[in-house]
Amino acid sequence: MQLNSGTTVVLGMGNLIHSDDGVGVHAVQRLQSDRRVPPGVLLLDGGTLGLTLLNRVGGAQRLLVIDAVDTGSPAGTLVRLEGKELRGMPGSGSVHQLGFADLLAALSITEQEPQELVVLGIQPGSTDLGISLSPSVAAVLDQVVEAAITQLATWAQPAGVDKTRGTVSAGREVACTN
Repeated sequence: MQLNSGTTVVLGMGNLIHSDDGVGVHAVQRLQSDRRVPPGVLLLDGGTLGLTLLNRVGGAQRLLVIDAVDTGSPAGTLVRLEGKELRGMPGSGSVHQLGFADLLAALSITEQEPQELVVLGIQPGSTDLGISLSPSVAAVLDQVVEAAITQLATWAQPAGVDKTRGTVSAGREVACTN
């Protein structure tokens, strides 16, 4: 699939049968029915597809990833990562076949990196087998969706408009759970 220049992609990653690891997919499912998502934004359920996603997101101008990330914080903590914060992100310890860090490396190697990349990460409480989010993560799902809408609205603003970030704090070293 060849993306048009200027394409914005929202990629929800995670495994729906590993409890909180599926939070990214749950968030994208909510965004699919949210009328505030700007026209032309591609919403993708990336599940556990790993490098298969390269053909789906390669060439996007802007990529917003929503995923469970282990920051060592309390369950349900929301972090926003971008730029240098994403370099050197560990790819091991994954419950998926290949992690998000591997996808980032492949995008770089194939020179298909997005111009802008933001990760909204949620600290999982449990990645054990189960189809429900833990109470701590379920309680912040609406907040994750709001943070995604805020980021999309920022990207949709015309050039020259102040595009300052929202209030979600940047994280420290993290390990994606996918």
